[in-house]
Amino acid sequence: MAQHDSSHVASSQKALMLEMKSLQEEPVEGFKITLVDEADLYNWEVAIFGPPNTHYEGGYFKARIKFPMDYPYSPPTFRFLTKMWHPNIYENGDVCISILHPPVDDPQSGELPSERWNPTQNVRTILLSVISLLNEPNTFSPANVDASVMYRKWRDSKGKDREYVEIIRKQVLATKAEAERDGVKVPTTLAEYCVRTRVPAPDEGSDLFYDYYYDDDDVEGGEGDCCYDEDDSGNEES
Repeated sequence: MAQHDSSHVASSQKALMLEMKSLQEEPVEGFKITLVDEADLYNWEVAIFGPPNTHYEGGYFKARIKFPMDYPYSPPTFRFLTKMWHPNIYENGDVCISILHPPVDDPQSGELPSERWNPTQNVRTILLSVISLLNEPNTFSPANVDASVMYRKWRDSKGKDREYVEIIRKQVLATKAEAERDGVKVPTTLAEYCVRTRVPAPDEGSDLFYDYYYDDDDVEGGEGDCCYDEDDSGNEES
């Protein structure tokens, strides 16, 4: 049994190291990732920059990804440390999203097994799913019922009922002080948001993760290369 456990640990550590390397070489726009403790591969801290042209623009949101010892066979957990008002985020910050649910057949959930976690998923797909969820909440089985009701009022009134948006904008404004404390410049334009950072030389900062995600002189191809769609349904005008 101990041998079985140790093989899981060795396998998960290798998988996580490969994912770190991949995220170094090809970062996901809008994210900064570091280890909570350099001696612990299983706890990552994530800084998420709110995508431009959405309610979250200018926001600096912190979260933690905690990986199980048998990763990637079991999903990690994703918890926001920043207070978030969203239909699919619990009061304690845990994100409720299909991709992070174990692949069991649960007809009551309304989710197909194919929508749930499987070992081909990775941190990159989780991050992209979380950004998508922020802008397009799932109100079918909400984690925060009050936020879900408020979101539906905003959506059904075509933006005339502003309560949902105003709470989010207040939360975004509240993150500015923390960004300043951390010395982080939050991108507010698509060009800034879509910059890909060069891999730092060995003597520059951390050898595991990028210390700085954005370099104003390092825009590649402008807005056209960005993974983010300007016409996302998170637009206030939608």
